[in-house]
Amino acid sequence: MAEISFASVERLIKFGGTQRVSNSAVLELRDYLEKEALRISRKAQKLSKYAGRKTVTDTDVRMSISTDE
Repeated sequence: MAEISFASVERLIKFGGTQRVSNSAVLELRDYLEKEALRISRKAQKLSKYAGRKTVTDTDVRMSISTDE
């Protein structure tokens, strides 16, 4: 899959306060983030379709996220 760049994920982890991070940790988080983003996107698409729209909106995405909490 690898739609999210390695460097972006590494920067996110470092932004969290760590100085060093292993490659395997970056890859693991990247895989998780991609799967989660795809799952949320699919739910948002279903919501927009149900609403009779072809465009996914920020509200669809927020609703997709909030239904998991």
